Amino acid sequence: MTVTLLTVAIVVAALVIRTAVAEIRVPGSGRRQWAFLTDRRAWAIGTGTAVALGVVGWATAGPTAAVWAAVAGLLVASLTRAGGGDGDGDD
Repeated sequence: MTVTLLTVAIVVAALVIRTAVAEIRVPGSGRRQWAFLTDRRAWAIGTGTAVALGVVGWATAGPTAAVWAAVAGLLVASLTRAGGGDGDGDD
């Protein structure tokens, strides 16, 4: 479990570092990258993903899988485009 937590911490740190580098290059890009944290739709989709993966993972691999399910939920939420819309990019 300790190795899993350390690995998850490294993955999250890499995401934060990527955001910091992008923010240095283009001011304001970090806020856009993490805008999903205030989007209810992204939270709902990410939570649903984490719960579904957590249940299946817990049944097959034990509590270690729940940590990875939470990371997967965070990544899925971050991929959910904020603002909804019809996907044509003109919102």
